[in-house]
Order: sequence, then C-alpha cells, then structure tokens
Amino acid sequence: MSSNKTKVTVVGAGAVGASCAEYIAIKNFASEVVLLDIKEGFAEGKAMDLMQTASLNSFDTRIVGSTNDYTKTADSDICVITSGIPRKPGMTREELIGINAGIVKAVCESLIKHSPNTIIIVVSNPMDTMTYLAHQVTDLPKNRIIGMGGALDSARFKYRLAEALECPISDIDGMVIGGHSDKGMVPLTAHATRNSIKVSEFISDERLNQVKEETKVGGAILTKLLGTSAWYAPGAAVSGLVQAIACDQKKMFPCSVLLEGEYGLSGLCIGVPVILGANGIEKIVEIKLSDGEKAHLLESAEGVKKTNALLA
Repeated sequence: MSSNKTKVTVVGAGAVGASCAEYIAIKNFASEVVLLDIKEGFAEGKAMDLMQTASLNSFDTRIVGSTNDYTKTADSDICVITSGIPRKPGMTREELIGINAGIVKAVCESLIKHSPNTIIIVVSNPMDTMTYLAHQVTDLPKNRIIGMGGALDSARFKYRLAEALECPISDIDGMVIGGHSDKGMVPLTAHATRNSIKVSEFISDERLNQVKEETKVGGAILTKLLGTSAWYAPGAAVSGLVQAIACDQKKMFPCSVLLEGEYGLSGLCIGVPVILGANGIEKIVEIKLSDGEKAHLLESAEGVKKTNALLA
C-alpha cells in the first residue's frame, strides 16, 4: 500500500469521525479521506470546513463528504467505522449494543461491497463486540479487522501516569489490554516505564493503583463532563492506527483482535498488543503477564463474551 495514494473512508461524520479525518489530513500521508454520514449534507459540510483549513494547516489530503453514497468509498484501503449513537452520562458502552449492532452490520456490508480488499477499523461501541460482529458480517481475514479501544485507553493511561509522576508524557510508556469497558480494561502498571525505568520506582503502589482506576473510568469521566463521548483522543488514536497501516510502520498498539488461542483465549475480540503494518495486523504479540494480570484479562474476556451473547 503506497502511503501517498492511500484512500481512507470514515463512516460517521460526528465529532469522532470528523476529528479522525482532521488528524489524518494534517499528518498528510493519505491522498483522500471520504467522510460519510446518513444526515443530509452533514458530511459534505464537515468536509468543506476541513478543506478550508488545508492552506492553513499545510496539507494536500483531499477530504470529500457524502450523504450515504457508498460508491464514493469504492477502493478504500482503510475504512473506519465510527457510526452509531454515542454514550450519554451514566450509560455504559454495553447499553449501546441494540442500536449500534444494526448500524455496524449495515455499514460493514456496504463498505465490503465497494472495497472488498479494505482493512476495517471499528470505533463504535461496545467496541470489542462490534469488532467481533464485523468478523461475522464480512468474512474478512482476521488481520483486516481491528478494534481501536486499546490505543485510546493506553493514551489515557499515559496521561494519568505523567500526571502522577509530574513529568512530560513523552517520558512515559504504558499499555492497556483487555476489553474496552470500565471494568474490562487491564492497565499494565507493572510494565509501565519512565524512560525505561519502571514507574513503581517513582510513585507508591497506592498512587499507581489510583492511576489504574482513573484510567479505567477515563471515558466515563469525560462523558460526564462533556455530556457525550469524547472525540479528540479517540480521533487521534484512530489516526495513529490508520497511519501505521498506510505507511507500513510496523508499530505496536494494543488493539481488539480476534484471538484463536493467544493468551489462552478463543472466539472473541479483545485488546492485546499487535504489530500494525500494510497488511493490517502483522502479528499478535504475546507478552508475559503476572498471575494477577492474567486473571484480570480472563475476567475481562468473560465480560466481552456476555456482551457478544446479546448480539441478535
């Protein structure tokens, strides 16, 4: 996949989809971004507004908007699905399943019809279950369907770690695996580092546990403050995954992927570290987990399976 000829489709021109399109355009690695929405004129308006920033933000990416015309998405290298209803304060991601499953199913079918060789990135919640649904609907190879959650949760984890250590975020490395839900996230505190030194050298276990809990409810806190789901960090997380694939970067991100025995799990999509490149998921990385982390991941997987069981 040649990076300067990459075509990306973003379905859903709401706050997350538009932020995603903006970050992709600003990074200037794609030739075209197609924004699609069911609301008449909405995607066209967002695309025009974003294109009017091109000279100011120095990008040459072409952004095109369309009201539900999937022919515009034809031959997309990467398709991002953000469509569906966002969370409201007090709602869990799981409560969105009924409406969002129908939307994601229809979107997947329409995308595959026009771009049979695409790589799909799922953002819609409940994200692990929607990623699993995308596998059922499209029959694409497992390397070409990716759930975004872990990349976002890890960014929130690093933000909280830097806050606790009172240091620049660029010093911090850390990862969140498991389900993309308040109870399902597994922030790997024992693996987190500041410039290769374990963060546990700098802060107490009590403070580290506080960081872990704040990370798990990161989305819920924002939903309460904003009155709806967050969009800047989700958009940036998606753009990071899209760039890693489009530019064949071989970067490691935790993503929701279909497991077939890895980590002792099968038949579900859940967040684990993967290498992303031109083929989508190039490799699932199995890291050594402590007994506590393993138990937490298995518990998270049970939660994801329960949500999967709600699919009609």
